[in-house]
Amino acid sequence: MTFKKVVPGSTSRLTIVDHNESYGRHILEKIAKGIEIKKCLDIGCGDGSDLSIISKIHPRSELIGIDFGGWNYEKLKSLGIKPLSVNIEAESLPFENNSIDFIIVNQVFEHTKEIFWINHELFRILKVRGYLFIGVPNLLSLHNRLLMIFGYHPTQHKLTSAHVRPFSKKDVFNFYKDIGGKFCNIAGFWGSQFYPFPKSIARPLSILFPNFSFSIFFLIQKTSEYNGIFIKWPKIAQLETNYFTGPLKKY
Repeated sequence: MTFKKVVPGSTSRLTIVDHNESYGRHILEKIAKGIEIKKCLDIGCGDGSDLSIISKIHPRSELIGIDFGGWNYEKLKSLGIKPLSVNIEAESLPFENNSIDFIIVNQVFEHTKEIFWINHELFRILKVRGYLFIGVPNLLSLHNRLLMIFGYHPTQHKLTSAHVRPFSKKDVFNFYKDIGGKFCNIAGFWGSQFYPFPKSIARPLSILFPNFSFSIFFLIQKTSEYNGIFIKWPKIAQLETNYFTGPLKKY
């Protein structure tokens, strides 16, 4: 096992780990093959890697990528992706209600505070019977559990990193059940990357023990009309934090 020199909090020091596994793109590909996608939105699209998977499987699908910054615009356009710059924590998504078939939010939620506003906008624009694919780092991965036993902080949530929110399977299940139980359900759950093993070992371990994987993935289906509950929740739950809930509207 060898190590590389990195900026603390930026990436793993282990050279044997395949970091692409953390994005679970083999899982996204499997899901995309089983559903019809006419219009796909990727929040935090980066260089378009996830949308390229959708394009390969659904070549006639309309592809839209949102990222806060234009450094990948030319590459995205060359891939047939419409790039947009939106501050998802403080702005509305520029789409009509019930207009998107499939939304990807892969390795984004852990960077955000405004989880209620973002989910409000996602379920507003997602079509009924449409799907939301979420990928996040797993606070309760095997290596994080071991680190915490010995007094070390979880690797994905250090103060020196860009991550501000932790996630685990049960907590995500409870979040969407407690708030969205009347209009959505979790249709699938997977794990990917099993730190600190190489891909040949990590992938089978993630299939067998997804709860212990480095990253966890959820497929959520919108089953009926959305009623605006996400932006009402901070008040309902009496959360003493200044969450952004957008302009006042009736739902």
